[in-house]
Amino acid sequence: MSWFESFILGLVQGLTEFLPISSSAHLRLTAAFAGWHDPGAAFTAITQIGTETAVLIYFRKDIARIVSAWFRSLTDKAMRGDHDAQMGWLVIVGSVPIGVLGVTLKDQIEGPFRDLRLIATTLIVMGVVLGFADRLAARDEAGGRHRVVKERKTLKDLSVRDGLIYGLCQAMALIPGVSRSGATISGGLLMGYTREAAARYSFLLAIPAVLASGLFELKDAGEGGHVSWGPTIFATVIAFGVGYAVIAWFMKFITTKSFMPFVIYRILLGILLYILVGTDVLSPHAGESGG
Repeated sequence: MSWFESFILGLVQGLTEFLPISSSAHLRLTAAFAGWHDPGAAFTAITQIGTETAVLIYFRKDIARIVSAWFRSLTDKAMRGDHDAQMGWLVIVGSVPIGVLGVTLKDQIEGPFRDLRLIATTLIVMGVVLGFADRLAARDEAGGRHRVVKERKTLKDLSVRDGLIYGLCQAMALIPGVSRSGATISGGLLMGYTREAAARYSFLLAIPAVLASGLFELKDAGEGGHVSWGPTIFATVIAFGVGYAVIAWFMKFITTKSFMPFVIYRILLGILLYILVGTDVLSPHAGESGG
């Protein structure tokens, strides 16, 4: 991998990680369109450490409060009813599905799941799901002639059941094209949460899974020597800087705007990908020989 490739891929990772359009799909597609080797699941997981560091810094006050309350609740029974302490447990519970499936499906994630036809399908299908969930949220917020405005849930209403459903949604993002934020935000909106609450929990829930995945790949990469360390670290730093700016913008955007621009983009990109593969402009396995 060249330094130019790592710069572009780090930029793509930072731009797409927090938007509901799938960073793993965009890294795969960028390489395919440019005629580069597929950067692979290991590169994706390691560069996600950069974007997840941006989450840690952006939500540092929330995270410090949750971690502190959670540790205190281990010895202080009075703290177990505290919302922040409960959030700590709910993040742990919600992380179980992706942890189990990530290890179980490791070979599929690094192989068959990276087929461009599957990515095109997941881009379109999850785009439709996100669009439906967004319209449902908009209808509740706006009300209408024969409907009253329906109050949506906040993170204070989060239960173990909802936390597990969020976790299952997050696990779907093991397939490139689904999008971690897209799946969890869609799940949250369908369960009746506000856009802001769904996005905030999505980002908090991703922290253990992404960091664990990145560290796991770091260990394997170190033993196998199949990662270009200089360019990969460079891409991770780029992803961190760009990712921080994107997350700050996105959290402001969703308070007043709809997810429909992302829905339209996903569907159009999926259709374009189908056309390119169907007309043999792109092979469904373009670039895979590079790992």
